Amino acid sequence: MDKQEIYDFLKSKNIWFEVTEHKAVYNMAEVSQIEMPYPEADAKNIFIRDDKKRNYYLITLKGDKRVDLKKFRGLNDTRPLGFASENDLMNIMGLIPGAVTPLGLLNDEERKVKLFIDRELAGEDSLIGVHPNDNTATVWLKTKDLIAIIEEHGNQVFIAEI
Repeated sequence: MDKQEIYDFLKSKNIWFEVTEHKAVYNMAEVSQIEMPYPEADAKNIFIRDDKKRNYYLITLKGDKRVDLKKFRGLNDTRPLGFASENDLMNIMGLIPGAVTPLGLLNDEERKVKLFIDRELAGEDSLIGVHPNDNTATVWLKTKDLIAIIEEHGNQVFIAEI
């Protein structure tokens, strides 16, 4: 799905969302230069894989947090972890670096990526800001709605301490 298809999909599911259009951004430093309506809900996403390239994980957390992959590995009983390649990102989710988003899982035909959302973004009425499979916009929606559409698609979703 491209950006417009994401918007159409969300509308078809009657999911509330807002869009902030902006220049292309490739990292959180560039995002911090943009005026965002819900800065506390802005998320960053890290696409990783195990050392055998058998298991893929998308970690979604608050934009100002860091991920300790060794700690994540221990808490989630995974093999050694590293960053997934640009090729894996394109082949699995149809995304380019800088546009990584949980909405990219809607392109994961094999449902091979497990989504881990930071508990800080997953409160009952929490909002989350993610790219709509394109890094020229941020979509704001309720975290519980995001989780529901990813689970409905067939990918596993976990709420975790990150």
